[in-house]
Amino acid sequence: MAKAVSENVENWKAKFDKILHEKNAFTDLLEKVEAKTGVRRLYLVLALSLIMALYLMIGYGAQFLCNFIGFLYPAYASVKAIESTSKDDDTQWLTYWVVYSFFSLLEFFTDIFLFWIPFYWFFKTKIDKAIDDATEVVKEVGGVAEGLANEAASDAIRRRVVGDDGKQD
Repeated sequence: MAKAVSENVENWKAKFDKILHEKNAFTDLLEKVEAKTGVRRLYLVLALSLIMALYLMIGYGAQFLCNFIGFLYPAYASVKAIESTSKDDDTQWLTYWVVYSFFSLLEFFTDIFLFWIPFYWFFKTKIDKAIDDATEVVKEVGGVAEGLANEAASDAIRRRVVGDDGKQD
């Protein structure tokens, strides 16, 4: 059990480290900070994530930080979608903003109740991440299932053409 967990953590770290070494503006900034401090960018991002998580749990203005996190990347992706020629991504991000606005309006009127839920802003941020992770897992499982279905279909066709005894019909 411990070995499996250790392997899972190592796989996760390797994937995350690979993502942090892709070429974009954020990783360029991380590269500069890494060079100045001598601390690996993986640990920098993990420390920043931990600080943000703690702040979302007990910090003053956690609502602002939570909403800022929910706004920052989608705003960037929306601008990229507008600049692209495809209309599908425009529709996706327009839908996101309609849903985001609806929930922001709903939270405005229910804030008096949400105030009493411990760690609400932390969990709200984590739910968004969990939905994204679940989407990725569903895509991955769908790909594996598609591969298995293709193998089964090929095997069935081969058996039908060749026959169960190995002689061709």
